[in-house]
Amino acid sequence: MKDEDSRYEAVRSRDARFDGAFFFAVETTGIYCRPSCPAVTPKRHNVRFFATAAAAQGSGFRACRRCRPDAVPGSAEWNVRADVVGRAMRLIADGVVDREGVAGLAARLGYSARQVQRQLTGELGAGPVALARAQRAHAARVLLQTTGLPVTEIAFAAGFASVRQFNDTVRAVYATTPSELRASAPRRGRERTATPSAGIPLRLAHRGPYPAGPVFDLLEREAVPGVEDVSGTPGTRTYRRTLRLPHGTGIAAVGERPHTGRGAHPGGWLDARVHLTDPRDLTTAVQRLRRLFDLDADPYAVDGRLGADTRLAPLVAARPGLRSPGAADPDELAVRALTGRDEAARLVQRYGKRLDAPCGPLTHLFPEAAVLAGAEPGGTLGALTAALADGTVRLGPGADRDEAEAALAAVPGLDARTIAEIRTRALGDPDVAPPGPGVPESWRPWRSYALNHLRAAGELE
Repeated sequence: MKDEDSRYEAVRSRDARFDGAFFFAVETTGIYCRPSCPAVTPKRHNVRFFATAAAAQGSGFRACRRCRPDAVPGSAEWNVRADVVGRAMRLIADGVVDREGVAGLAARLGYSARQVQRQLTGELGAGPVALARAQRAHAARVLLQTTGLPVTEIAFAAGFASVRQFNDTVRAVYATTPSELRASAPRRGRERTATPSAGIPLRLAHRGPYPAGPVFDLLEREAVPGVEDVSGTPGTRTYRRTLRLPHGTGIAAVGERPHTGRGAHPGGWLDARVHLTDPRDLTTAVQRLRRLFDLDADPYAVDGRLGADTRLAPLVAARPGLRSPGAADPDELAVRALTGRDEAARLVQRYGKRLDAPCGPLTHLFPEAAVLAGAEPGGTLGALTAALADGTVRLGPGADRDEAEAALAAVPGLDARTIAEIRTRALGDPDVAPPGPGVPESWRPWRSYALNHLRAAGELE
C-alpha cells in the first residue's frame, strides 16, 4: 500500500484494514482522516497522503472529529521492522522522547540526534519531536474525555512542558480548546468519566478480527501470583497485572470480550482500565498493554501469507487474526522464560516490591533485575539478571534484536529455546522459529504467528 492510487482505492472503499498504516488529508477542508472515515470520499486531486498523523499535523491539517484518526491502532510496520526507523518508532511510542528528549532517543539507538532526525523526517515526513507531540495530543484527548482530572493537571500528565504548549497543541490538532474538547465527549463517554482513584477507562483499538480466547488462555496459564490475576470464565475473563512505570506504578485490567466495529473489514477494541500513581505514565502503560496483547498486528497480512500454506490453511481459517502475545515488561519476561511460573512466584514473594496499596490478589511488582542479580547471583539466573542490570543485554522497545540475541547467547546456561521465547515475547519479533528443523522458510516473516497456530491446534507444545 505504498503507491497513492492504491491508497486512494482504500479510502474510496473505506477499508479499515489500513487504519493506522497511513492517513489522508483533504486540502479543501484542512482535515486529515483514517482510511475508513465514513465521510463523503473527496476527489482524488484534493487528497494528500501521510505515513503518520504527525506528518499530517505538521502540514497544517487538523484531526477529523468524525473518524478520530488519532485513535487508530499503531502501524504494524513498526513491530516488523528492525531498522533504525522501526526501533525509533517503538521508543517514541514508549514515551522516550517525552522523558529523555531527542538526545536520549538517539543515544538509545546509537546514532546522533541529527541522523535520527534526518531518517525519520525523510521517511515519515515528521521528526521525533513532532511524532511525540502527536502522541501527547492523543493522550490529552483521552484524559480530557474519560477522566475528571483538572485541565492543568492533564497538560503535564500528557507530557506537555507547559499549559500554553498544551493549549496550542490541542487547538492545532483538534481545532478546539481543551474545555470544548472535554464537553464534546459522547454522553456515554461522560457517563464513564472516571476520577483518578477509579482509574482511566480506555479502548485499546485493534484492526481486523481478534480471537481473544487463546491470548487469555496463555495469560491465565502463565499468571504469576501477586503480579497477575485472571478472573471470570472463558469469554468474559479479566486480566489484571501490576506495572512498573517510569514515574510510578500502575495496575491495569483488560477484558477478554472484544468489541467489533462494522464494515467489510471491521476492527474493534478491548476494554481496559488503568490505575496510575502518576498520570504521566499513561502513554507508556498503554503501549505496554498494546505490546502484551499484540494489538498493532496486521492480521490480514499474517493470515494472507500463512493461509496460503497447505498445513496452516485450516488452522488460519479456524482462528483468523490469531495474535502473538508480547510482554508488558521485557526484563520480567526474560526471567520468567528462564525460571517458569512457580519459580517466578517465589522470586516475587521474596524479592518483589510490595505495592503501597495492594488491590485484591495484586500485591507486588515483579523484582527488578538488579535486585535479583544481587540477591541470587549464582547460576544462569544470576548471569542473566546481571546482564540485564548492567545493560549487556538490552530488551527494551528500541533494542536491536540481533544484538540482543547475540548477547543472550553469551549468557552461560541459557539455551536456544529460551532465547527464542525471549526474542518472540520480550522483543516482539514476529518471525522467530524454534531451534531445529521443521519450520518452512515460506512462513516468513510471520513464523512466530505460525507457531502460535500450531500450539492453539495442539500440534506443538
